Amino acid sequence: MEEQKIITLWTHLHWLSVLAQQGSYTAAAARLGVSKAAMSQRIAELERAAKVTLVQRTTRSLRLTEAGQKLVDDTRASFEQIEQSFAQVRDLAQQPGGLIRVTAPVALARQQLVPLFADFLKDFPDVRLELDLSDRLNALATEGYDLAIRHTAHPPDTHVAWSLCPTESVLVATRVYLRKQGEPQTPHDLQAHNCLHYPRSQDTPAWTFEPRSLSHAAERVTVPVTGNFAANNSEALREAALTGAGIALMPDFSAQAALRQGKLVRVLPGWKPVGAFAETIYAIRPYSPHVPRAVTALVGHLKKGLEDGFGV
Repeated sequence: MEEQKIITLWTHLHWLSVLAQQGSYTAAAARLGVSKAAMSQRIAELERAAKVTLVQRTTRSLRLTEAGQKLVDDTRASFEQIEQSFAQVRDLAQQPGGLIRVTAPVALARQQLVPLFADFLKDFPDVRLELDLSDRLNALATEGYDLAIRHTAHPPDTHVAWSLCPTESVLVATRVYLRKQGEPQTPHDLQAHNCLHYPRSQDTPAWTFEPRSLSHAAERVTVPVTGNFAANNSEALREAALTGAGIALMPDFSAQAALRQGKLVRVLPGWKPVGAFAETIYAIRPYSPHVPRAVTALVGHLKKGLEDGFGV
């Protein structure tokens, strides 16, 4: 009877591990696709069976007790092995399927990735995608994401990273603004302009450039800039630039459509902005011995869809 009772609690133990991973009943319930009430009930049942408190709750926080943490630590490897084994068996099916949780930057996802995701789901109807739009670097393993799309110079060594495509920073403005304020001829001329920038710190913003001409490749120029608008989102910078408010520096994927339509034009085309944004877009996932076929298929689809980059 005791063995049978323990077997009936396996699901409860798994839910406890998810709760520890997610850090709240609400997030854990969402991760498991159950109600918060069901989540709370399972943990209460597990505590009654164990005859010890496993989770300490307050109105603002949640943490595992020593007993709860020991249960999670002792069973984590087993649940991870079960998950990997099931994923391998599921991938024996001809058609990839299952849920893929993806996190991606807001601007990149809205402008470039969502259409590619829609095409992918048409080709793989058994796959479900859950997209989190966030510019912050998430802890993929602890927050339950299968894949992160990021433009970064240095993917974490502890993760697997696939290069999807190159990207570059572009300096843009409207023709109307340039006619009124004059078109810069050198980076130093930007000091006389309203520069719409991405805030990096409390310091005075500065943009760095190097000439595209190979004969001057060693010359790098850093110019302090000022402006009346800053935003930590490239879509916001693009929209401000489209009003004629000033000159904006942003990733090419945010400016691509407006440049192709002639609504924005490049400024200082003979100079390459450097150091503002990374030059490669990666698909990144936590290391594991087995990569689900659905994830591999999605990475291949994104790589093919983005292979030409965002140049105009």
